[in-house]
Amino acid sequence: MMGTAERRKESWGGQQREREQHETAEQRPPLWVEEPARRRRLPDPVRTAAVRAVIIVALTLVQAMVAFLAALAGSWLSFPMVLSSVASTVVATWGVLDVWVTRQVWNQRNGVVSMPSSTARRLRRERRRARREARAVARGKGRIHGRSGPGQLSHS
Repeated sequence: MMGTAERRKESWGGQQREREQHETAEQRPPLWVEEPARRRRLPDPVRTAAVRAVIIVALTLVQAMVAFLAALAGSWLSFPMVLSSVASTVVATWGVLDVWVTRQVWNQRNGVVSMPSSTARRLRRERRRARREARAVARGKGRIHGRSGPGQLSHS
């Protein structure tokens, strides 16, 4: 049996061991370090299409391998499997094209909106000013100058 003094000594030693372990854990580098992503995450519709395409392509590859092995074994299943592998290849191609098209559509609708450079803005302003002046000159020529004459609408 353990006496009171021995129990105190053991509990003190246990507390001291825990404290030492805690201190050494604080000195160690952390297990998990957050790093910024190198590339942005794919948009949801594009990611969904990509996952669908990966699953379809994986199933097509498995099916093609089974068709090949069935053909080597001389099984009656080889012909139907080859036909269905051809159809699956068409579907897998559609899936991959779907990812590409979805990505293009998403970029067109929600892509980066580029701001025109200051040079482009300045050139546009100058063109607008020139057009306004040309319109004002054209209007000025068509207007009737002077109060009297054949173009006067009302007599005073």
